[in-house]
Amino acid sequence: MAKSKSIALITGVSNDTGIGAAVCRKLAQQEKDIFFTHWQAEPAFPERFRSEIMDLGVCCEFAEVDLQQHDAETAILAHATSAIGFPNILINNAAHSIDSNYMELTGKVLDDHYMVNMRATFLLSTEFAKGFQQTGRNDGRIINLTSGQEQGPMPGNLAYAATKGAISAFTSSLSAEIAELGITVNAVNPGPTDTNWMDDNIRDYLRPKFGLGRIGKPEDAANLIAFFASEEGGWITGQVIHSEGGFLRS
Repeated sequence: MAKSKSIALITGVSNDTGIGAAVCRKLAQQEKDIFFTHWQAEPAFPERFRSEIMDLGVCCEFAEVDLQQHDAETAILAHATSAIGFPNILINNAAHSIDSNYMELTGKVLDDHYMVNMRATFLLSTEFAKGFQQTGRNDGRIINLTSGQEQGPMPGNLAYAATKGAISAFTSSLSAEIAELGITVNAVNPGPTDTNWMDDNIRDYLRPKFGLGRIGKPEDAANLIAFFASEEGGWITGQVIHSEGGFLRS
């Protein structure tokens, strides 16, 4: 029997330089079809990026989805299934981050973070698991993105730290529940990564803190995520991997 084609669903792919885009490129190079979501990307980006991925010889489709909407998880899976089929790989890459210290933390700030970082990640993962059972496959993968909140304090980022930190606990518990379905669940903390949020001042400040002598690149995270998504990564589940290049927080 021919092996079924892998389909990867990646959330939060809204620009060329982010981790999401690097993951799409890496998985497409491994002949996996790609479905990505974005939110309020530059008007030309989604179609241009779709063409770039298709030039690698795989199918690629996308949808604009606001993860703060209550039906986001069902909308995403419906879009993906209709466009290219039900995925066997889910990568929860999207994140919401607004600086907020104890003086600035409000219910609205917390709710906005919760809806994207926790609710959308958790419900998309569980809806994926429910649908995956119907496919008859045993090569399911869920890979969540976290930011190393348990590695040390993140002052000034209370809402982000709390909601992203919850992903580690969710990853561990969900992995135990759905291992019998043939789905692995892992999380990746890529550490500070040189995407569109960094400027030269931030780079100069962070670079000496990396034991390996450079700032993390989106491709570093993509390489690890691709391993978790691969057949070779199928014996690993319930793990949170801190892939930070020896980053020192002190």
